[in-house]
Amino acid sequence: MDKEQNNKMKIGITCGDPAGIGPELIVKMFADHRLLQETTIIAYCPLFLINKWKKQLGAEELPVQTIQNISQAQLGKLNVVSPKENIEVIEGKPTESSAKIALWALEKSAEDLAAKTLDGIVTAPVSKQNIHAITPGFTGHTEYYNERFKAEGALMVLCEERLKVALATNHIAIKDIPAAVVKDTVVGAIKNLDLMLRQDFNIIKPKIAVLGLNPHAGESGTIGLEEMEQISPAISNAKNAGILAFGPYSADGFFGAGRCFEFDAVLAMYHDQGLTGFKAIAFDGGVNYTAGLSIIRTSPGHGTAFDLAGKGEASDEGMRNALYLAIDAARNRHGFKLNNSNPLGFTAGHKESEGIA
Repeated sequence: MDKEQNNKMKIGITCGDPAGIGPELIVKMFADHRLLQETTIIAYCPLFLINKWKKQLGAEELPVQTIQNISQAQLGKLNVVSPKENIEVIEGKPTESSAKIALWALEKSAEDLAAKTLDGIVTAPVSKQNIHAITPGFTGHTEYYNERFKAEGALMVLCEERLKVALATNHIAIKDIPAAVVKDTVVGAIKNLDLMLRQDFNIIKPKIAVLGLNPHAGESGTIGLEEMEQISPAISNAKNAGILAFGPYSADGFFGAGRCFEFDAVLAMYHDQGLTGFKAIAFDGGVNYTAGLSIIRTSPGHGTAFDLAGKGEASDEGMRNALYLAIDAARNRHGFKLNNSNPLGFTAGHKESEGIA
């Protein structure tokens, strides 16, 4: 995608829970106006919080305009879609009001994604507990997008330059994990991860490592049977489909010996198994990417950081990386679709026309 095509891209950013550091990070990131010159940015955030942080951070020169719909968005400005009513926000203290704003930003931006007026979305962190209090059943962004866009197994993938770690299961209790780690789930996760790497990261033939569930990857069945009965058959299935999948590996030795850097991505079986290794390596700079969706969605790898809210001390590194990845992935997916649409068919050759005796 050339610069002209890049300029036509529109990337949305949600404020997350406004009692956290989301609004601060939006203003802090775009205080560097150069980020507004390449891609049109739309922030889903209360305007009064944008203005508050402009003043507090000394970023009064940040060009901001409020818009009602995406067609009004302009390159070079921070375009803000703001809720119609001003709801009180107490920084550092999540409330029902802040949960309502977080949910509003999520749902409003999802409407624009569904209408294909956005090329991707960056979501600032939310408090799952806070939103769950007003919307029972809410367990996180990944699950929300999976249901909203009717995906088949949206996949949480933590990314940094050298390492990508995906999760076969997301936010579920430890006691429920063994029943969830079944062959079909693992096969689907491997296939979604492979497609993500090819279409959104431009890796032609990715290598994927698959971790086991039990200590020592089950020790040939002596510490559990999931590897033998579910995970290994899933890896074989993926290999038969032409995917370079390997394992299962024991998680502790795999991360400890640095083998995670030998693969394009790692598939962990559950949340803490994958994220403990990842965050020990790349905590602040990591990006949460959702694979298996028809839309592009990224998020910083950190949380709401209510303890830092209002202080102006939060690092915007994770948000910047999430924005860069959203732009890159949208560009790569566009190129992937172009390269794989209407391929030319092969025709029988003629020796005479090729000058072959």
